[in-house]
Amino acid sequence: MSTLTATGSLTLTVAPAQVVRGNLALESVDFARMGNRPLVVGGSSTLAVVQSRLEPAIASQQLSAAWASYSPDCSEDSLAMLRSQIEQHQADFIIGVGGGKALDTAKLLAHQCHLPIVTIPTSGATCAAWTALSNVYSPEGAFLYDVPLDRCPDLLVLDYSLIQTASQRTLVAGIGDALAKWYEASVSSGTSEQTLIVAAVQQARILRDILFQKSTDALKEPGGEAWREVVDATVLLAGVIGGLGGAQCRTVAAHAVHNGLTHIRAAHDALHGEKVAYGILVQLRLEEMVQGNQLAATARQQLLKFYSEIGLPQTLDDLGLGNITLKELRQAAEIACAPNSDIHRLPFKVVPEQLMAAMVSTTTPIESGRSRGAEDQVSK
Repeated sequence: MSTLTATGSLTLTVAPAQVVRGNLALESVDFARMGNRPLVVGGSSTLAVVQSRLEPAIASQQLSAAWASYSPDCSEDSLAMLRSQIEQHQADFIIGVGGGKALDTAKLLAHQCHLPIVTIPTSGATCAAWTALSNVYSPEGAFLYDVPLDRCPDLLVLDYSLIQTASQRTLVAGIGDALAKWYEASVSSGTSEQTLIVAAVQQARILRDILFQKSTDALKEPGGEAWREVVDATVLLAGVIGGLGGAQCRTVAAHAVHNGLTHIRAAHDALHGEKVAYGILVQLRLEEMVQGNQLAATARQQLLKFYSEIGLPQTLDDLGLGNITLKELRQAAEIACAPNSDIHRLPFKVVPEQLMAAMVSTTTPIESGRSRGAEDQVSK
């Protein structure tokens, strides 16, 4: 992440102050250097799983901890409840445990209360443990807005033995989320020749290639070398790209599609990275339809093959949205095309009808020239 100061200087929030990673990493962490009274924030089911490992580590350092669930969602209601827990416990630092929404909640809570923050991801599903950004949702799970934070976490603990307890589906979703770094950053960076932006985009290309080359082997052998490399890629390297590139290596259409879909209740069973992975296909389909971009069409076909190999969704039906109504599809498209949406980082104008057409034709074979067949079908 990056922010522009009043004097015109650029402040980058590139990385956590410290990253500890390895098997059984939790047992080696010095939490006491952060403070004496942590508030541990996570989902209720995650806290139940992690508490047996985290509680002894905290107790051995003579710390007084309180445990709090962030439900419902990373929402303003949850944050208000957690701020009261901070005050009641007189907490002097926060430990965030769980997936993306739990970590986003913990990071934003620390930001609001000016407290140190430790992030402990429990899956490889997102890079939220790394980034200086939190997404805020409604209590019903609909995306509302994101909040840039003043720094990355003070400590990130990547414990492979903990990550390995998560379902394989979460890592597959993380692969989808991380892949979007290349397809979005390569567009949003434009023609910039700034050194760090060029570096971020090239890192995004490397990230894509690592995932293409190693994901299949990683999923065959959880805990193995390829698996650890893919976890590093989804949690750590994906975060590096946003830190180096800042606002010019931000999300584009793939995440905008995700944000729109969160407003459809039937989409809530799909993981963040699953919706984003589908959104990459939508973005490429838009480039193909609107610009006649055959490179985008070829990239989409390459992704469809890769998605089939590892189990990422390719269509609305794969996301559990096979019965979506035209009204719901339009609602999602209109939210994704809102004036402040990152979809407008595309180098061409997009209107909801075009987006709807792309959303229902993600698996269409490569075509020659520009096609309006799907768009005509949706608009009828």
